[in-house]
Amino acid sequence: MELRIEEEIQQRSFSSLKQKSVVNLIYTYFWVKERIVKSLKPFGITMQQYNVLRILKGQYPEGITTSDIRDRMLDKMSDASRLVDRLAANDLVEKRVNFDDRRLVCVRITERGLALLDAIITANGNLDGFMNSLTVEEHEQLNLLLNKLRK
Repeated sequence: MELRIEEEIQQRSFSSLKQKSVVNLIYTYFWVKERIVKSLKPFGITMQQYNVLRILKGQYPEGITTSDIRDRMLDKMSDASRLVDRLAANDLVEKRVNFDDRRLVCVRITERGLALLDAIITANGNLDGFMNSLTVEEHEQLNLLLNKLRK
């Protein structure tokens, strides 16, 4: 049995259907975030660090600059330089200074970083197991609606 947002947050009514949708989106965001954080905790990385590793895996074997990472991050409030420094300290990424422009740093995922991503996927799928309750058609509809909302 599924719980409706009214039951989840113990609120009987909303001032409008739009307000209900906004509250439902916010509630669902935190619900999803909590599941991802719990899945990543045994691996000792945060959602933002996972996001950086995911971005870098997509560029592998090449690297990209810290500013390119920042542009691609899901959480635009994250400090990409700080995240990269923490990942580098754990040998999950490597940083190389551009000899032509020393302000630019190229970041590349290491073999250890790739292995960590593989371990996370093996343990948790793509961190999307909680999405199994939706059909393929429902996933298509959800993505269509979310894309439309952001237009």
